Amino acid sequence: MDQEGSDTAESGPVAALERHKGRSVLSGVIDWQVAAKTGSALVPSGPRTSRYSAERVVAELAVASERAEGPVRAVTGLLDDRPVPTARIVDRPGWIGAAADSMAQLTGSDTASATRKRFAGKPAGVQAGAMLAFLSTAILGQYDPFTGPDGTLLLVAPNIVAVERALGVSPSDFRLWVCLHEVTHRVQFSSAPWLAEYMRANVEVLGEVGDEPLTEMLSRLVAEVRDRRHSAIPDDPAARGVVGLLRATQAPPQREALDRLLMLGTLLEGHADHVMDAVGPSVVPSVEQIRTAFDQRRKRPTNPVQRILRALLGVDAKVAQYVRGKAFVDEVVGSVGMARFNTVWTDAETLPRVDEIEDPQRWIGRVLG
Repeated sequence: MDQEGSDTAESGPVAALERHKGRSVLSGVIDWQVAAKTGSALVPSGPRTSRYSAERVVAELAVASERAEGPVRAVTGLLDDRPVPTARIVDRPGWIGAAADSMAQLTGSDTASATRKRFAGKPAGVQAGAMLAFLSTAILGQYDPFTGPDGTLLLVAPNIVAVERALGVSPSDFRLWVCLHEVTHRVQFSSAPWLAEYMRANVEVLGEVGDEPLTEMLSRLVAEVRDRRHSAIPDDPAARGVVGLLRATQAPPQREALDRLLMLGTLLEGHADHVMDAVGPSVVPSVEQIRTAFDQRRKRPTNPVQRILRALLGVDAKVAQYVRGKAFVDEVVGSVGMARFNTVWTDAETLPRVDEIEDPQRWIGRVLG
């Protein structure tokens, strides 16, 4: 590592997290049990299929999730002695329940007092449930590092079936392709166990109670809106839409924590996309057809209501993460190889910074020297 360009112990991301530990407003703000019930009541049903076909999908996804492990580890070079947990194949209500449980654990809401949750968390729980219902129709799979001793790999069967039908691609190939992406996330976290605590620590910073006057927060928000009127909005998803406005209202510690989470998400998603394609046609024969059709689907225009929801929930920012993150990983791996790229998983200091995602050579110079 280039010592001259790296952070000192007093100024790095880990030190920043240690300096800003405080009371969190996230615990108990949302009643996630209410969110799960609300989301399950509102979620639309999935595509029609016979019981026999549904059982075959579940069985094939379970096999594909185990089959994907070998190619992912071969391509990434990330090896450990952790067991390969069985994937959970769920429907939309099942994903909503799992997501609510994960968020409760991540924010500490599962240990919040019953009184606080009863009086403060239910209205927000209803709102969160409505958002989970919307998201549950789009999620294909998810690795949750916060539940279970080895995390939980979730695959949402009805959504996978709906997308493979819409794209007109080979169901078997598409199911394995999806599993390659999600298993890559599992391998990332199992090979770098510190990642889960790093995420949790940044979420805690986001929820800290501060003493900053409301006038200062409003002042930043007004300045951000004014700047947007007179200048072009950058391509960085962290500066656009609701995410950008959220950053504008935050005090520096919270804004820096959000940036760290955004950069980590960009790296994780881009790396998973890189692995999906690097595995190649020997494992997924129609990988090029799937990639082309899937990318076109990502860019497809949505109706106005969906566009608003996508902006509010940060879905568009997440789509941009795949593109920017994959470009970063592609260039670094192409320049130095996968083995040296894997230095990125060492600790918080080796993760890419905001100015390095768009300039991978800057990361190479700082971290690899």
